[in-house]
Amino acid sequence: MMTRARYSQIDLSATTYYHVINRCVRRSFLCGEDRYNHQNYDHRRQWLIDRIKLLAQVFSIDIAAYAILSNHYHLILHVNRHLAKDWSLEEVAEHWQILFSGHPLVDNYLKNKAAQDDTDNCSPTAAADAHAMAAIVIIEKWRSRLYDISWFMKCLNEFIARAANKEDNCTGKFWEGRFKSQALLDNQALLSCMAYVDLNPIRAGASHSLTGSDFTSIQERIKQFNAYQQHIDKPIPDISIPQQPPALLPFSGVDNTDAIPFSLSDYLALLQWSGRHVDANKTDYIDAKEPDVLKELGIDEETWLEAIINFRRQYGSFAGSDMVLRSHAHLHGCSWHKGVH
Repeated sequence: MMTRARYSQIDLSATTYYHVINRCVRRSFLCGEDRYNHQNYDHRRQWLIDRIKLLAQVFSIDIAAYAILSNHYHLILHVNRHLAKDWSLEEVAEHWQILFSGHPLVDNYLKNKAAQDDTDNCSPTAAADAHAMAAIVIIEKWRSRLYDISWFMKCLNEFIARAANKEDNCTGKFWEGRFKSQALLDNQALLSCMAYVDLNPIRAGASHSLTGSDFTSIQERIKQFNAYQQHIDKPIPDISIPQQPPALLPFSGVDNTDAIPFSLSDYLALLQWSGRHVDANKTDYIDAKEPDVLKELGIDEETWLEAIINFRRQYGSFAGSDMVLRSHAHLHGCSWHKGVH
């Protein structure tokens, strides 16, 4: 099957949530212990997490979930186009110049604009008007890139590849190719994909508990939640501890374009229940009662477990319920999408 063009896979009018994956191309590991040269690259996992969180501050793209494995990583991204659209020209330039050099036309335009605001001088020359229009065109191009997943991934992958090549004292390709993406078209796809990503270390046998799943968003969420609970039980004077990690897209429990539409407590309970089914080495008691969130979404146990174990194989570039997949395929001139039963 021919590779899809990226623009045909990322459609913000259909969904703002995307699952992206990238894999290291070399025999040596991206992270972890390399059995060939016996070197440990665990420190590179923190490179990825630090870079991802920096990019989330620069771009109008939120991190819903992540898992950094030995030779690949998973991200679930939420594109907040409305936030980027609301940024002023000055804010766009400020965000862009954290990562990239500016442009002389933009620098002069912002400098002159600030001077005009201070002096109320409203008589620019024709040449100044032309330069201003050119600067605005450049800034608007930056704005569109600041909510573009391809630019986000470019800034992530190039940085890690350069750092790894420098450490390995070599040159050449570091990543397997362009990143793979899956559009999460409904809440069912979002929930099951987040669980698939957060349970990745357990499914791979690298960990047998959520709290022991290092370099995952679920571990970070649980640590933050536990710290919050301890703070509530024993208040610390003059210190406010949030319930959810500031660097991650929060759970809200309601349909909200700027938050994950499930409650954090329901999600944690769902993952605990799912983890006991996924990990064959677990001897914990499995509650026969399905979590409430599955009942609310009308997902049966067998369908849920199949999705969180085989999400990548079950779906192609688009994930969702049968009805949503059929509708999306029809609207985009396709006969079908992988995952329709």
